[in-house]
Amino acid sequence: MNHLLRPLAPISDSAWKLLDTEATERLTAALAARKLVDFSGPHGWEHSSTNLGRITPLASAPCEGISAVQRRVLPLAEVRADFSVSLAELRDHDRGAVDVDLGDLDDAAHRIARAENIAVFHGWSDAGITGIAEASSHDVLSLGDHGDAYPRAVARAVELLLRSGISGPYALALGRDEYTRVVETAEHGGYPLWDHLRQIVEGPLVWAPGVRGAIVLSMRGGDFRYASGQDLSIGYDRHDADSVHFYLEESFSFLVATPEAAVALTS
Repeated sequence: MNHLLRPLAPISDSAWKLLDTEATERLTAALAARKLVDFSGPHGWEHSSTNLGRITPLASAPCEGISAVQRRVLPLAEVRADFSVSLAELRDHDRGAVDVDLGDLDDAAHRIARAENIAVFHGWSDAGITGIAEASSHDVLSLGDHGDAYPRAVARAVELLLRSGISGPYALALGRDEYTRVVETAEHGGYPLWDHLRQIVEGPLVWAPGVRGAIVLSMRGGDFRYASGQDLSIGYDRHDADSVHFYLEESFSFLVATPEAAVALTS
Protein backbone atom coordinates (compact mmCIF):
# COMPACT_ATOMS: atom_id res chain seq x y z
CA MET A 1 0.00 0.00 0.00
CA ASN A 2 1.41 3.42 -0.93
CA HIS A 3 0.67 6.87 0.45
CA LEU A 4 -2.38 7.33 -1.81
CA LEU A 5 -4.27 4.74 0.32
CA ARG A 6 -6.44 3.69 -2.61
CA PRO A 7 -7.20 0.18 -1.26
CA LEU A 8 -8.97 1.77 1.73
CA ALA A 9 -11.58 3.55 -0.37
CA PRO A 10 -15.04 1.90 -0.26
CA ILE A 11 -15.41 1.86 -4.05
CA SER A 12 -15.08 -0.74 -6.77
CA ASP A 13 -12.25 -1.22 -9.27
CA SER A 14 -14.66 -0.01 -11.94
CA ALA A 15 -15.23 3.23 -10.00
CA TRP A 16 -11.47 3.79 -9.70
CA LYS A 17 -11.13 3.29 -13.45
CA LEU A 18 -13.91 5.84 -14.00
CA LEU A 19 -12.22 8.45 -11.80
CA ASP A 20 -8.79 7.90 -13.35
CA THR A 21 -10.15 8.09 -16.89
CA GLU A 22 -12.22 11.20 -16.26
CA ALA A 23 -9.36 12.96 -14.47
CA THR A 24 -6.96 12.19 -17.33
CA GLU A 25 -9.38 13.61 -19.91
CA ARG A 26 -9.89 16.82 -17.97
CA LEU A 27 -6.23 17.32 -17.07
CA THR A 28 -4.84 16.65 -20.54
CA ALA A 29 -6.62 19.64 -22.03
CA ALA A 30 -5.65 22.09 -19.28
CA LEU A 31 -2.03 21.11 -18.53
CA ALA A 32 -0.49 23.56 -20.98
CA ALA A 33 2.97 23.98 -19.46
CA ARG A 34 4.11 20.39 -19.80
CA LYS A 35 3.12 20.38 -23.48
CA LEU A 36 5.69 23.09 -24.17
CA VAL A 37 8.68 22.43 -21.90
CA ASP A 38 11.10 19.55 -21.34
CA PHE A 39 9.46 16.99 -19.05
CA SER A 40 11.57 14.73 -16.84
CA GLY A 41 10.04 11.90 -14.83
CA PRO A 42 7.96 10.92 -13.08
CA HIS A 43 10.74 10.00 -10.65
CA GLY A 44 8.47 8.80 -7.84
CA TRP A 45 7.02 10.11 -4.60
CA GLU A 46 10.36 9.76 -2.80
CA HIS A 47 12.14 12.07 -5.28
CA SER A 48 12.66 15.27 -3.30
CA SER A 49 14.85 17.72 -5.23
CA THR A 50 16.35 18.80 -8.53
CA ASN A 51 20.10 19.24 -8.86
CA LEU A 52 21.05 22.80 -9.74
CA GLY A 53 24.67 21.96 -10.51
CA ARG A 54 25.83 24.77 -8.23
CA ILE A 55 27.44 25.06 -4.81
CA THR A 56 27.43 27.36 -1.79
CA PRO A 57 30.68 27.80 0.19
CA LEU A 58 30.39 26.77 3.82
CA ALA A 59 31.72 29.09 6.51
CA SER A 60 33.35 26.25 8.45
CA ALA A 61 34.63 22.71 8.08
CA PRO A 62 34.78 19.82 10.55
CA CYS A 63 38.49 20.37 11.16
CA GLU A 64 41.43 22.58 10.16
CA GLY A 65 42.99 22.26 6.72
CA ILE A 66 39.67 21.46 5.06
CA SER A 67 37.56 23.60 2.74
CA ALA A 68 33.91 22.74 2.23
CA VAL A 69 31.01 23.59 -0.04
CA GLN A 70 27.40 22.47 -0.13
CA ARG A 71 25.52 21.31 -3.21
CA ARG A 72 22.51 23.44 -4.12
CA VAL A 73 19.20 21.82 -5.01
CA LEU A 74 15.67 22.94 -5.77
CA PRO A 75 13.19 21.05 -3.55
CA LEU A 76 10.13 19.68 -5.27
CA ALA A 77 6.82 21.25 -4.31
CA GLU A 78 3.74 19.16 -3.55
CA VAL A 79 0.33 20.43 -4.62
CA ARG A 80 -3.04 18.90 -3.80
CA ALA A 81 -6.64 19.58 -4.82
CA ASP A 82 -9.42 17.94 -2.79
CA PHE A 83 -12.73 16.75 -4.20
CA SER A 84 -15.66 14.54 -3.26
CA VAL A 85 -17.96 12.14 -5.09
CA SER A 86 -21.33 10.95 -3.87
CA LEU A 87 -21.40 7.31 -2.80
CA ALA A 88 -24.81 7.01 -4.41
CA GLU A 89 -23.38 8.21 -7.74
CA LEU A 90 -20.55 5.68 -7.58
CA ARG A 91 -22.99 2.87 -6.79
CA ASP A 92 -25.15 3.93 -9.73
CA HIS A 93 -22.03 3.74 -11.91
CA ASP A 94 -21.53 0.13 -10.77
CA ARG A 95 -25.14 -0.53 -11.82
CA GLY A 96 -24.40 0.79 -15.30
CA ALA A 97 -25.17 4.52 -15.12
CA VAL A 98 -23.20 6.52 -17.68
CA ASP A 99 -24.05 10.04 -16.46
CA VAL A 100 -22.22 10.04 -13.12
CA ASP A 101 -21.94 13.49 -11.53
CA LEU A 102 -18.21 14.25 -11.31
CA GLY A 103 -18.49 18.01 -11.15
CA ASP A 104 -16.25 18.30 -8.08
CA LEU A 105 -13.55 16.29 -9.86
CA ASP A 106 -13.83 18.63 -12.84
CA ASP A 107 -13.24 21.62 -10.57
CA ALA A 108 -10.29 20.00 -8.79
CA ALA A 109 -8.65 19.04 -12.08
CA HIS A 110 -8.97 22.59 -13.38
CA ARG A 111 -7.59 24.07 -10.15
CA ILE A 112 -4.50 21.88 -10.02
CA ALA A 113 -3.78 22.31 -13.74
CA ARG A 114 -4.11 26.07 -13.37
CA ALA A 115 -1.75 26.01 -10.37
CA GLU A 116 0.86 24.12 -12.38
CA ASN A 117 0.54 26.50 -15.33
CA ILE A 118 0.88 29.56 -13.12
CA ALA A 119 3.98 28.15 -11.39
CA VAL A 120 5.69 27.35 -14.71
CA PHE A 121 4.72 30.45 -16.67
CA HIS A 122 4.61 33.11 -13.93
CA GLY A 123 6.54 31.60 -11.02
CA TRP A 124 5.91 30.56 -7.44
CA SER A 125 8.26 32.42 -5.11
CA ASP A 126 7.44 30.46 -1.96
CA ALA A 127 8.47 27.25 -3.75
CA GLY A 128 11.62 28.81 -5.22
CA ILE A 129 10.25 28.59 -8.77
CA THR A 130 10.94 31.38 -11.25
CA GLY A 131 8.45 31.33 -14.09
CA ILE A 132 9.11 31.65 -17.81
CA ALA A 133 7.55 35.12 -18.14
CA GLU A 134 9.31 36.65 -15.13
CA ALA A 135 12.66 35.08 -16.09
CA SER A 136 12.51 36.39 -19.67
CA SER A 137 15.29 38.82 -20.51
CA HIS A 138 13.11 40.54 -23.11
CA ASP A 139 10.78 43.48 -22.60
CA VAL A 140 7.11 42.61 -22.25
CA LEU A 141 5.22 43.30 -25.48
CA SER A 142 1.62 44.44 -25.86
CA LEU A 143 -0.85 42.19 -27.67
CA GLY A 144 -3.19 45.09 -28.27
CA ASP A 145 -6.89 45.38 -27.57
CA HIS A 146 -8.15 43.44 -30.58
CA GLY A 147 -7.31 40.15 -32.23
CA ASP A 148 -6.28 41.92 -35.44
CA ALA A 149 -3.22 43.24 -33.58
CA TYR A 150 -2.05 39.81 -32.39
CA PRO A 151 -0.07 38.78 -35.51
CA ARG A 152 2.10 41.89 -35.39
CA ALA A 153 2.87 41.39 -31.67
CA VAL A 154 3.60 37.67 -32.05
CA ALA A 155 5.79 38.29 -35.10
CA ARG A 156 7.75 40.88 -33.15
CA ALA A 157 8.23 38.37 -30.32
CA VAL A 158 9.54 35.76 -32.78
CA GLU A 159 11.91 38.36 -34.23
CA LEU A 160 13.26 39.11 -30.74
CA LEU A 161 13.95 35.42 -30.21
CA LEU A 162 15.66 35.07 -33.58
CA ARG A 163 17.84 38.11 -32.91
CA SER A 164 18.88 36.50 -29.62
CA GLY A 165 19.98 33.35 -31.41
CA ILE A 166 17.00 31.31 -30.20
CA SER A 167 15.84 28.98 -32.93
CA GLY A 168 12.36 27.53 -33.38
CA PRO A 169 9.90 26.10 -33.79
CA TYR A 170 8.05 28.36 -31.38
CA ALA A 171 4.83 27.94 -29.45
CA LEU A 172 2.21 30.40 -28.28
CA ALA A 173 0.62 29.86 -24.86
CA LEU A 174 -2.61 31.83 -24.58
CA GLY A 175 -4.58 32.79 -21.48
CA ARG A 176 -8.29 31.97 -21.47
CA ASP A 177 -9.55 35.30 -22.81
CA GLU A 178 -6.80 35.56 -25.41
CA TYR A 179 -7.42 32.00 -26.60
CA THR A 180 -11.14 32.69 -27.01
CA ARG A 181 -10.37 35.85 -28.97
CA VAL A 182 -8.05 33.98 -31.33
CA VAL A 183 -10.55 31.18 -31.94
CA GLU A 184 -13.41 33.59 -32.62
CA THR A 185 -11.54 36.09 -34.83
CA ALA A 186 -11.30 36.08 -38.60
CA GLU A 187 -9.09 38.73 -40.18
CA HIS A 188 -10.08 40.89 -43.11
CA GLY A 189 -10.98 38.61 -45.97
CA GLY A 190 -12.17 35.88 -43.64
CA TYR A 191 -8.74 34.31 -42.99
CA PRO A 192 -8.77 32.69 -39.52
CA LEU A 193 -6.50 34.40 -37.01
CA TRP A 194 -5.61 30.95 -35.64
CA ASP A 195 -4.05 29.87 -38.95
CA HIS A 196 -2.12 33.14 -39.30
CA LEU A 197 -0.58 32.80 -35.84
CA ARG A 198 0.29 29.15 -36.49
CA GLN A 199 2.22 30.21 -39.59
CA ILE A 200 4.15 32.82 -37.60
CA VAL A 201 5.27 30.58 -34.74
CA GLU A 202 5.51 27.36 -36.81
CA GLY A 203 4.37 25.47 -33.71
CA PRO A 204 1.36 24.89 -31.48
CA LEU A 205 -1.11 27.38 -30.06
CA VAL A 206 -2.09 26.15 -26.61
CA TRP A 207 -4.97 27.00 -24.28
CA ALA A 208 -3.24 27.77 -20.98
CA PRO A 209 -5.55 28.47 -18.01
CA GLY A 210 -3.70 30.65 -15.52
CA VAL A 211 -1.54 32.45 -18.08
CA ARG A 212 -1.89 36.22 -18.01
CA GLY A 213 -1.84 37.44 -21.60
CA ALA A 214 0.31 35.19 -23.77
CA ILE A 215 3.85 33.84 -24.02
CA VAL A 216 5.90 33.00 -27.11
CA LEU A 217 8.59 30.43 -26.34
CA SER A 218 11.02 28.24 -28.21
CA MET A 219 10.41 24.51 -28.41
CA ARG A 220 13.95 23.63 -29.59
CA GLY A 221 14.54 21.88 -26.24
CA GLY A 222 16.88 22.44 -23.31
CA ASP A 223 15.56 25.87 -22.30
CA PHE A 224 12.81 24.99 -19.80
CA ARG A 225 12.97 21.98 -17.48
CA TYR A 226 10.03 20.50 -15.62
CA ALA A 227 10.88 17.69 -13.18
CA SER A 228 8.06 15.45 -11.97
CA GLY A 229 8.33 13.46 -8.76
CA GLN A 230 4.90 11.93 -8.49
CA ASP A 231 2.82 12.66 -11.53
CA LEU A 232 -0.80 13.65 -11.04
CA SER A 233 -2.62 10.89 -9.17
CA ILE A 234 -5.87 10.41 -7.28
CA GLY A 235 -5.62 9.48 -3.60
CA TYR A 236 -8.19 8.50 -1.00
CA ASP A 237 -8.67 10.72 2.04
CA ARG A 238 -11.77 9.53 3.94
CA HIS A 239 -15.45 8.77 3.55
CA ASP A 240 -18.70 9.32 5.41
CA ALA A 241 -22.24 8.08 4.97
CA ASP A 242 -22.86 10.19 1.88
CA SER A 243 -19.58 10.85 0.08
CA VAL A 244 -16.05 9.64 -0.59
CA HIS A 245 -13.37 12.31 -0.26
CA PHE A 246 -10.45 12.12 -2.67
CA TYR A 247 -7.61 14.37 -3.79
CA LEU A 248 -5.49 15.01 -6.86
CA GLU A 249 -1.81 15.30 -5.97
CA GLU A 250 1.55 15.82 -7.66
CA SER A 251 5.10 16.93 -6.86
CA PHE A 252 7.30 18.92 -9.24
CA SER A 253 10.00 21.52 -9.73
CA PHE A 254 10.73 23.83 -12.65
CA LEU A 255 13.85 25.58 -13.93
CA VAL A 256 14.42 28.18 -16.63
CA ALA A 257 17.79 27.38 -18.23
CA THR A 258 17.65 30.06 -20.96
CA PRO A 259 15.89 33.32 -20.02
CA GLU A 260 16.28 34.56 -23.61
CA ALA A 261 14.09 31.76 -24.98
CA ALA A 262 10.68 33.34 -24.27
CA VAL A 263 8.83 36.61 -24.69
CA ALA A 264 5.83 37.62 -22.58
CA LEU A 265 2.91 39.50 -24.14
CA THR A 266 0.24 41.32 -22.18
CA SER A 267 -3.26 42.31 -23.17
